[in-house]
Amino acid sequence: MKGAELLVRCLENEGTEFVFGIPGEENLAVMDALLDSSVQFVTTRHEQGAAFMADVYGRLTGRAGVCMATLGPGATNLITGVADANMDHAPLVAIAGQAATNRLHKESHQVLDLEEIFRPITKYSSRIVTPEIIPEVVRKSFKLAQTEKSGACFIEFPENIAALASLQQPLPVTHASAPEPASETIERAAALISQARKPIILAGNGVIRNDATGALAEFATRLNIPVTNTFMAKGAIPFRHPMAMGSAGLQSRDYVNCGFDRADVIICIGYDLVEYHPYLWHPTRDRAIIHIDMSPAEVDAHYNVAVGVVGDINLSLRRIASLATPHAAESLRPLRQALIEDMNLHRDDKDCPVKPQKIIWDLRTALDLEDIVICDVGAHKLWMARMFRCEHPNTCIISNGFASMGIAVPGAIAGRLAFPQRKFVAVTGDAGFLMNSQELETAVRLGVAMVVLIWNDGGYGLIEWKQLNTYGRQSHVRFGNPDFVKYAEAFGAKGYRVTQGDELLPILRQALADNTVSIIDCPVDYSENLKLTERLGETVFQL
Repeated sequence: MKGAELLVRCLENEGTEFVFGIPGEENLAVMDALLDSSVQFVTTRHEQGAAFMADVYGRLTGRAGVCMATLGPGATNLITGVADANMDHAPLVAIAGQAATNRLHKESHQVLDLEEIFRPITKYSSRIVTPEIIPEVVRKSFKLAQTEKSGACFIEFPENIAALASLQQPLPVTHASAPEPASETIERAAALISQARKPIILAGNGVIRNDATGALAEFATRLNIPVTNTFMAKGAIPFRHPMAMGSAGLQSRDYVNCGFDRADVIICIGYDLVEYHPYLWHPTRDRAIIHIDMSPAEVDAHYNVAVGVVGDINLSLRRIASLATPHAAESLRPLRQALIEDMNLHRDDKDCPVKPQKIIWDLRTALDLEDIVICDVGAHKLWMARMFRCEHPNTCIISNGFASMGIAVPGAIAGRLAFPQRKFVAVTGDAGFLMNSQELETAVRLGVAMVVLIWNDGGYGLIEWKQLNTYGRQSHVRFGNPDFVKYAEAFGAKGYRVTQGDELLPILRQALADNTVSIIDCPVDYSENLKLTERLGETVFQL
């Protein structure tokens, strides 16, 4: 078979359902081979959208999402989404066409050294120089993408290699077993926890990636230790769990940071430093840190590990819990109650623009607990991370490692394709929405039902928040928007506009029932941003 056909057979062998991308000259042979494949090619409107789709598909399924582009600008348009997946540890394989190998040694039309460009932002970057190595390169890419810590891999595929014949076949797919944690580190961790006066748990996205959410809940219950999660680990422990303290990550003296301030032992489980910088929650460098993960701890001056338990997270938690002494009732309950009070604030407001707490209350009310929200990056992300209650893992996806704007709309499309039985809402600001709003056409064309909830403030709200906090004035953050209702209708979607606070919940329910692409333009009152910071500081001071 030809190299392009072999590549497609290898994708089938890996269980690939979708390839997200844009056809081009240098991937013509692959596009043709896909016509005879079980793999569905999803034509997007921009390569960045394709990469974000593969990114979110990988996060939600644990299997590598695949995106594809042609050479030159097509490939470089993938970079943001690929970097996002790699830094956030989402499994992804990116494939780009390339000019024939007889052009790669010299200056030539649209030719860049893609293998080298993608090397710093992937776990593995490779150029296929003969069709004979296609099975090895594809198998290695998927294996590394899906092995902890998962991330992105890149394959450069020259057009002449795609046309050459090969007798090779796809390689068998095998999955590595997670190593068992060392008994010595288990015992040391259990002893340190038993001796602790006020331990606290910081749960990271690795808990979800390694399907250890049940073990985490059992661990916290048995030992009576409060749990806070990073933005990317929402749902790692159900919010209804009595030990759940909510999300850590607001860069202020918030409820959870107060918990860290009081703790003498901090147990980091499945935590990656990119999720929440240690200098923000461990500025004093004097607390004992227990690191429980599939990989050794990263080196950081504020993350000096007393005990590192490396291996299967489920086994580690269960074995430590069986040895450690449970703690008395935790005194941090008032912090949880303060958070719940803030969640309930403004839930009955009728004001417009709508307060963030009200938007989140209505969104949580309208959705089933297993429905999924894909959250973009902006001021709304901080509110969603803090206030949106999650009872299940991967029901609120937040990019907070690379934290790239524009992920919500394409991410919701990929999520709905992967899980058509779930409802999906893309929660986005007006700025992030317009960065990849062209993918509305993709959703409408594919018949992917989803809701886009736009928090409309006519500016870069998060940057304005930081400008006001730092300098007391704003700088170049305001802009104009189109009529989002007409914009939605131009794509063949439905459009709704919120004009008073009590309209939002019925509009959300209607949009979710529409079974089509629906966009909700909701004006937001971001004057609450500064009030949130002030209230958090006051609460911590009083506790």
